Amino acid sequence: MSNNPEDLKLLTLAKATMARSNSKSAAALRDNTGRTYVAIPVKSGTLEIDALLAVLVVAKASQISGIEAIVIAGESVTAESLQVIRNEDPNSSIFLINESDHLISL
Repeated sequence: MSNNPEDLKLLTLAKATMARSNSKSAAALRDNTGRTYVAIPVKSGTLEIDALLAVLVVAKASQISGIEAIVIAGESVTAESLQVIRNEDPNSSIFLINESDHLISL
């Protein structure tokens, strides 16, 4: 669980993005410079990526150099998606939001 106010801002962003988009999940990412990014799952034809990978794509498109933290709201993500994030930045913090709106570290 995180008490970092910046992580709680990511919680708010992820939940708001999920609600605004009427999606089953969303993710919010903070890079190592403090910039934030949000995304929902993407499905187009045979392409399908969860919110965790979608937010990584959005952030990488902005040429981030590192990930500080990611918060995932709604449906959980796959082990494969988590491994992609760990490979990208092994020091990043990844959290899920539980039913009580608390951050659970992965």
